[in-house]
Amino acid sequence: MIRELANPSRFMSFSGSLLPWVTGLAVLSLALGLYMVWFVAPADYQQGETVKIMYIHVPAAWLSLFFYVIMASSAIGTLVWRHPLADVSQKAAAPIGAAFTLICLVTGSLWGKPMWGTYWQWDARLTSMLVMLLIYLGILALWRAIEEPNRAARAVSILTLVGAVNVPIVKFSVDWWNTLHQPASVFRLGGPTIHPSMLVPLLVMAVGFTFMGVALHLSGIRTEILRRRVRTLHLLEAERLDAQAA
Repeated sequence: MIRELANPSRFMSFSGSLLPWVTGLAVLSLALGLYMVWFVAPADYQQGETVKIMYIHVPAAWLSLFFYVIMASSAIGTLVWRHPLADVSQKAAAPIGAAFTLICLVTGSLWGKPMWGTYWQWDARLTSMLVMLLIYLGILALWRAIEEPNRAARAVSILTLVGAVNVPIVKFSVDWWNTLHQPASVFRLGGPTIHPSMLVPLLVMAVGFTFMGVALHLSGIRTEILRRRVRTLHLLEAERLDAQAA
């Protein structure tokens, strides 16, 4: 399947058929999730209605790590297997992951003010997530700094794999250090510790965010393929004009 989709034309055809379905599922999931958040999920006995920030904050945090894993996998595909679309996937994933990381940090600050009395603490989870955003921004800057796509892809892939060390730090920071954040309460060996009345809306929102992220990623890959085709046509046209002038 991966080898079949290495052909950009096949990928464009496949993604063009898949994209409307993924987008539709994203809209339906988010609509259902938001309805459950506002009309089904109860207020927390300590945090009150402020807890509803969680339904945006937590999925954004999950997706920020998810897209970095996609980028790291694509980086391996670029450096090891020379997959034709690996660097395209990586380039399309970077701004999406950065956006989710920024959403996570902003909503976390808004949630932290009433809970902790401050918008920011140099907490291990907060600090490692800020580092994640800086890595994303560095990757985006490196893509723009190198004009030639193949050289840019190799340089970005190396930087991405180096930055991947921060992913387990973000994930396990609440276990390795004494932080303001609570330990994992959804994906844990003993099962979730969140009441189903809050857990179900949270999972529905996470599914909606995931479908939305996948739809954005597919759209980004398609846009990058078209951009590179246009670039190739411009180069061919420039060579043709140079040949005529000579």
